[in-house]
Amino acid sequence: MPKPIPIGTRAEAEEVVEFKHTLTAHHASLPPIYSTPDMIRLMERATFLVLQPFAEGDEISVGTSINVEHRAASGIGAKIKAEAVLESFDGRFYIMRVTALDNTEVIGRGTVGRAIVSVAKFTEKLKKRVRTRKHESSS
Repeated sequence: MPKPIPIGTRAEAEEVVEFKHTLTAHHASLPPIYSTPDMIRLMERATFLVLQPFAEGDEISVGTSINVEHRAASGIGAKIKAEAVLESFDGRFYIMRVTALDNTEVIGRGTVGRAIVSVAKFTEKLKKRVRTRKHESSS
C-alpha cells in the first residue's frame, strides 16, 4: 500500500513540440500541430509524477481512465506544460484534474484516473491471464 496521498498534491511535466509530436508525423497529409495522443501522454506523465513519490517498494501507478478535451492547436516549437492535481481517491483509484497549456492558452483539460499496483503482483496476474488464454485457445 502506498503512503497516504493528500488531496491537492500536484505535479507538472513539460516538453517543446517537435515534429515527432505532430499530426504530420503520423500522416503526411495532416497539419503540423501537436497531436492529441501526445498531449494525453504528457498529461499521463504529470499524473504519474503526482503519485510516484508516495509509492513504496515495487509499486508504480498505472492509468485506468482518461476523459480529456483537446481545445486548441499548438505548433512546432510551442512549450507545452501539463499540470495534474489529485482531486479524489476511491478505494484504490485516484482521479486527477489535468490541464495542458501552451505559451498562450489552455489547450486541453479533463481528468485522468490511475491506480497504484505492485509490479510483481501485476506481472504475475498478467502471466496467469496469458497462460489461461493459451490454454483456452488450444482446447
